[in-house]
Amino acid sequence: MSRSHSISTTPATTVISRMTRIAPGLILCCLVALAAFVLERFEASWTGRPWLEALVIAILLGALLRIFWTPGDRWMAGIRFSSKLLLEAAIVLIGASLSFKAILASGPVLLASIVGIVFLSIVSGYLIARLLGLPKRMATLIACGNAICGNSAIAAVAPAIGAEGDEVAAAISFTAILGIAVVLTLPLIGGWFGMSPYGFGVLAGMTVYAVPQVLAAASPFSALSVQVGTLVKLVRVLMLGPVVLCFSIINREGEAHPLAPSLPTGKRPTRPATFAHFVPWFILGFLAVAIARNSGVIPDAAAAGAAHLATWLTVVAMAGLGLEVDIRKLADAGPRASAAATLSLLVLASLAAAAIVLFGLG
Repeated sequence: MSRSHSISTTPATTVISRMTRIAPGLILCCLVALAAFVLERFEASWTGRPWLEALVIAILLGALLRIFWTPGDRWMAGIRFSSKLLLEAAIVLIGASLSFKAILASGPVLLASIVGIVFLSIVSGYLIARLLGLPKRMATLIACGNAICGNSAIAAVAPAIGAEGDEVAAAISFTAILGIAVVLTLPLIGGWFGMSPYGFGVLAGMTVYAVPQVLAAASPFSALSVQVGTLVKLVRVLMLGPVVLCFSIINREGEAHPLAPSLPTGKRPTRPATFAHFVPWFILGFLAVAIARNSGVIPDAAAAGAAHLATWLTVVAMAGLGLEVDIRKLADAGPRASAAATLSLLVLASLAAAAIVLFGLG
């Protein structure tokens, strides 16, 4: 009897049991992600560029499906696996896309400006959201999404602060809409004020959310604007690691802090005993992969493959987040979250414009 019990609980049996449990939800998320990629390609062929990325489409499709169908326990294990573990794995792989040389070559003034603007944007965005009555976690997600890289920042910060699926979906929805608006209006603003190609590249890199959106916004201006904007955007993306680490430390400490997310009293974490408790595994992995890439351990072909895989995993994770969301619960936070995201973006753009003028970045 004991022999039979020991056989049934071997590691291999446990792995098979877990895979069987998550398979239905994981397959569903993959199908939603595949549909998102198909729609993105159709959108690009129809309009000339993908205004809505597959990442955004996936979460919208998942949320739309959730309106008409509530997944049962059979599906939720795989959905949660997709929205959490696959997302964290994608963050690790993103480290292979970072170039330390390009970042250092941009000069100390520009680097310091980007770091300062990201910090001020997070603080101001958080305060604006809180003044409008948004919960701490939602305020943190919106502030980080505006300040760093939109959807990717929201998705990366969410695990560090224990954000719920509804909060992540709401933050991504509003930043997605604003991201499209910025891409459309920024070239008009740059032309109206007679900005130089370099200065407009700095402005685009500072304010636009995603790297593809930087290309879309800067391309009508000049090739130099595209190059500068992409570099500035990559530096902002690099800020994601330290920012997530800081929020993870704040969250782990569980102390009263202006930016600490609200946690139920019974769920406040105890003081960790080791450094590993402070730092999420995916941040350590992100830094390790970035170092390996820049030291030549990871070749170009592998880095390109990691970037493609990270994109796929992120879209699958967003499908999972969408399927976790009851869109009807977002109605109460809608106007306030929209106002917070808009005002935070205006502050970010103002800070970027001030830096261009004050530090001669244009």
